[in-house]
Order: sequence, then structure tokens, then C-alpha cells
Amino acid sequence: MRLLLIVLILLTAITQYPLWWGKGGWQRVRELEARLQTQQEINEALAARNNALAAEVQDLTAGTDAIEERARTEMGLVHEDEIFVHLLPTTPPKSSR
Repeated sequence: MRLLLIVLILLTAITQYPLWWGKGGWQRVRELEARLQTQQEINEALAARNNALAAEVQDLTAGTDAIEERARTEMGLVHEDEIFVHLLPTTPPKSSR
């Protein structure tokens, strides 16, 4: 009877080993789930970036307002009858303590 009990315990241990520590064990599953979660977050961020870029492309191809705004802000372009005035930001006076 003892021999049968020992054999059953050994067989149980042998069949449980791959489940807990083997290639497809719970540790590997947890690791893959963490990697999956990280990759899904990266994908969501990239999808949001792609949507913003697609909206910008649509805006630039659909109308001239966006092109004009970008030319004014990034390149400093003005119309012929306009005067460009650049205002410097003021700094608050330093307190003497």
C-alpha cells in the first residue's frame, strides 16, 4: 500500500512539474500577459498618434487655413500688406529679500 502511495505521489509530482515550472507554466503565462499588456499600451499610444497625424494631413490637404497658419507660425511668413511685430515676453521684477 505504501508503495502504491509513493508511486501515485511521484506520478502526481511528475505531471504537475510542467504545469508550474515548465515551458508553458504559470510563470511563463504571467510573463507573457505582462508583455501583452505593455504592448497593448504602446499600440494604443501609437494609434492615438496616428489618428492625430491623419487628422493633420486631412486638415492640410482639405484647406488652406492650416497651411497658412503653419507658414505664419513656423516660418514667420506674412502677407504683402502686413507688418510683422515681435513682442518679447516681460519678466517680473526680482524681489529683494
